[in-house]
Amino acid sequence: MFQWLSGARRRSRRLVVDALYGEIVAAARRPQLYSDWQAPDTPLGRFEMMSLHFFLLLHRLRGKEGALKEIAQELTDHFFLEVDHSLRELGIGDLGVPKRIKKLARMFYGRLSVYGAAVDAGDETALAAALRRNIAPDRAVWIEADALAAYTLDAHEALRALSDEDLRAGRLRFAPLPQEGTNNG
Repeated sequence: MFQWLSGARRRSRRLVVDALYGEIVAAARRPQLYSDWQAPDTPLGRFEMMSLHFFLLLHRLRGKEGALKEIAQELTDHFFLEVDHSLRELGIGDLGVPKRIKKLARMFYGRLSVYGAAVDAGDETALAAALRRNIAPDRAVWIEADALAAYTLDAHEALRALSDEDLRAGRLRFAPLPQEGTNNG
């Protein structure tokens, strides 16, 4: 009986993780990020948008215990499993995947640290500089980074307003992008 209860709890948490991950993916795939804000619509650019939105949720869950800590870990595991699958779909062979996963993990955790410090300080300028450096390093100028930084700080505040209960239930909504949902055409 206890095994059944444990399995039911695990399945329930899996549904929560899937719902939260689905919201991260939906937020990271919004067309405005790529068309208006010029995030590169490449595998690496999409990784950056996923990483940014995943960072926002992990930052919100930072320091939590119990179910929320477990959810954060399962989300992280799921994220890197998806990265693994994406690399394989891009044609990276079995021997090359672990090396690339390791590199992407270093990149991701570096971003968590830099973005987290800027978000905690409310420093839009530092956040824009970090986004520019990570998302569009080959561009001399990427003015859209300022808009992305402002959005990131708004999204951070919106996630802070979500209750722990909402997150435990898999309810997550990122802040809208400017002009998102205001098109009456």
